[in-house]
Amino acid sequence: MRIVNKGVPKLDAMALVTGKPVYTDDLAPKNCLIVKLLRSPHAFAKIGHIDTLEALKMPGIACVLTHKDVPGNRFTMAGQSYPEPSPYDRLILERLVRYVGDPVAIVAGSTIKEVEKALKKIQVSYEVLEPVLDPETALDHPSIIHPEKDYHVNFDIGNGVKKNLCCSGGFENGDTAAQFLAADVVVDEVYHIKANSHAMMETFRTYTYLDHNGRLTIVTSTQVPFHIRRIAARALGLPKQKIRVIKPRIGAGFGAKQTLVSELFPAIVTLKTGKPAKIIFGRSESFAGSTSRHEMKIRAKIGADKQGKILAIHLHTLSNTGAYGEHGPTTVGLSGHKTLPLYNKATAVKFSYQVVYTNTMSAGAFRGYGATQGTFALESAMNELAAKLSMDPLTLRLKNLLEVGETLTAYHGEKLSSCTLQACIQKGRDMIGWEKKYPLVRISDTKVRALGAAITMQGSSIPNIDMASVEVRLQDDAYYTLMIGATDMGTGCDTILAQIAAQCLECDLDKIIVNGVDTDHSPYDTGSYASSTTFLTGTAVVKACEHLKTKIIREAAIRLKTDPDTLEFDGTNIFNTHKSISLGKLAQNLVVGDGNCLTATASHSSPISPPPFMAGFVEIEMDLETGKTDVIDYVGVVDCGTPINPNLARIQTEGGIVQGIGMALFEDIAYGKTGKMMNTSFMQYKIPSRLDVGDIRVDFQSSYEPAGPFGAKSIGEVVINTPAPAIAHAITNACGIHLRTLPMTAENILMEIVKKRNQTDKKE
Repeated sequence: MRIVNKGVPKLDAMALVTGKPVYTDDLAPKNCLIVKLLRSPHAFAKIGHIDTLEALKMPGIACVLTHKDVPGNRFTMAGQSYPEPSPYDRLILERLVRYVGDPVAIVAGSTIKEVEKALKKIQVSYEVLEPVLDPETALDHPSIIHPEKDYHVNFDIGNGVKKNLCCSGGFENGDTAAQFLAADVVVDEVYHIKANSHAMMETFRTYTYLDHNGRLTIVTSTQVPFHIRRIAARALGLPKQKIRVIKPRIGAGFGAKQTLVSELFPAIVTLKTGKPAKIIFGRSESFAGSTSRHEMKIRAKIGADKQGKILAIHLHTLSNTGAYGEHGPTTVGLSGHKTLPLYNKATAVKFSYQVVYTNTMSAGAFRGYGATQGTFALESAMNELAAKLSMDPLTLRLKNLLEVGETLTAYHGEKLSSCTLQACIQKGRDMIGWEKKYPLVRISDTKVRALGAAITMQGSSIPNIDMASVEVRLQDDAYYTLMIGATDMGTGCDTILAQIAAQCLECDLDKIIVNGVDTDHSPYDTGSYASSTTFLTGTAVVKACEHLKTKIIREAAIRLKTDPDTLEFDGTNIFNTHKSISLGKLAQNLVVGDGNCLTATASHSSPISPPPFMAGFVEIEMDLETGKTDVIDYVGVVDCGTPINPNLARIQTEGGIVQGIGMALFEDIAYGKTGKMMNTSFMQYKIPSRLDVGDIRVDFQSSYEPAGPFGAKSIGEVVINTPAPAIAHAITNACGIHLRTLPMTAENILMEIVKKRNQTDKKE
């Protein structure tokens, strides 16, 4: 292939590295009203009286809005296709505040200083209620977090809102109880994955204005422009045709921007005042007033015979959705559906879950979307099972691994059509030096180096729900405009989709012009989430380009006065053995006189979600006296089908591994006794720097996925899942302790080492 499977630079690379004005705040006009929020100091309270008179008198203040001044339409902030499985449990502003940071009032004014002064003048009286802060005590707690009568769900999600139950459910294939009784060895442990912050470089930001026809235009850093339009219309009480959404460049999202976090506040200000308005979240606001990864406690129970054949697996997930339910019902499913299929040969599997409300900041979409938490639990349990069996953990996995052609009962009954996971394991095993170094090598009296491993899978779009459309136009100088609705959030999807188009149309990449997303002009796309863009939108690009090529040949046949079935198109000329016309000449003819503007549109939705796979291997160095643990080497081997752009695939993998290392060793959203988030800056919330991650080595074991464009599957999410269980495994090999709660800080490691030593001393 000439362009696909080549590591071409990103289309916007120079604009980004030279600081061109491409982001939302760069583009906002200088006369925008500045919007800021007064937020609740209480985790759970009912607002009594709000006095805004003094704030309104302050210089430069355009408006002060409370729950009395905004529409009362319940909605979900989750950027998902309608009808959303997430409950409609939000209002723009409400009398009942459900976490520290919940918006209480909106203030808009001419300058930041004026708005901040006005915020201090607002007087609010609260009736403080008992908060629910522990997910394990949320069910049937005396405090009901959502007592409202207009709470709404679109269909049955196992909801029990008066019990603080957002949703529940599960499935079972085979008789797990009987198989556990038959097992020779059983592991039964609980794994606790704390909430994490997305910590993307660009915080949440939106500006809004009314166009000359009075339509609301929302310019925002989002992953889901079309979902923004629909949800904003519901929340604001407007018809969708009255709203336009424009997506500039995004300074990363990692799932955070699959939720409406900032969009509605300047929008309601613009509607009230008629003036353009913008809101820019500060870093502390992005930590405490947005969404996080779902905290989960997962009980993983695995039973096997003496030879290592897995007889039964049962995962039970308790997920904390926080104050609101966006993404709660969908995230939890992936903790089982995208982990259990790895061991498809198990005789029986069971998955059950409960998602509960608490008075903490709501949880939302985050790269990995529940599969990350499930992978930590299941892969950690697999490593513990291997130890009980005195078996190499890689050998145990290879005995039970899924294979091409199998029907994946825990993966919605899909048939596996592509997989090189076994080769990924073997390749990673060689790269890390497993045979020589496993389980550990002592390098001094106090330091050891140890290895750990884990495997994972994910998906490629949401089958039968996600939909992508593209339009390709032939322009008058024989270049093409590719109109897409997919959202490039820094991953390079604009470049990848242009590569696919250039490959199909047999032209150079610079002949493909890709436009940003504008809901007035772009074809519909559900958005950039669920690892869908390359697989789903890429296939739509292939379809559209094939349609356009057919039209090009047909128009050339008219001008050549020949049968179109005799013509070929090589990207430059349309010809047969007797006649030819250049694409350039045809393009010019088509826009003169009785011409024909050539454009092709195609849509794609997939009935299946082919899983990508990854094997992750880590070498750590641990100081046994302090618990300090450093990642020395991380090897990730990925099956993403055919990598459309190996350079971008490599960067995606490296970035995901770094995020996974941060989740494993450093990152932890912590709440105080009153429900206030304790770490709302990078001084308190530690993410890994380049010095914290050692060497990261990436390789690919390509498969060919027949349902994807040129054999491609997804890669965006699968790459974050293996570091946490692999590092936990290495820690166990280094010092003999089992850490089942993330993050695994040096302090936590040392405490467990000391605890183990004390227990040993008592026995002696």
